[in-house]
Amino acid sequence: MSFYFMASFTKSPVKVRSSAKTTLSANGRIVIPAAIREELGFAPGDMLLMEVHDGVLLVESFDARLARTQDELIQLAGPERMVSDELIAERRAEAWREQVEADQERNALLEQKRKAG
Repeated sequence: MSFYFMASFTKSPVKVRSSAKTTLSANGRIVIPAAIREELGFAPGDMLLMEVHDGVLLVESFDARLARTQDELIQLAGPERMVSDELIAERRAEAWREQVEADQERNALLEQKRKAG
């Protein structure tokens, strides 16, 4: 069984690929050669994420994935768009609508009491 190992740590595409040959141990472990670990900034204890796409094993650090995901979200939302501000504005509008409805219900009840009383 063969596999292709690709890892990512940088935000921009890597122009030159490093390659190495390694062996899968009996208990399923592989060793990432030191030169590749250094190039990617992997350190002992780092959390690494793995995915398989079309038979290719992809490995990247959690920090690299987080940075890449944040960059993708900024591109989707725009650098000046603050989703948190939008959520706060939506919640304030919803709270205002709820208050208007509550006031209307209270006024209707008061009107009923006034007519009945």
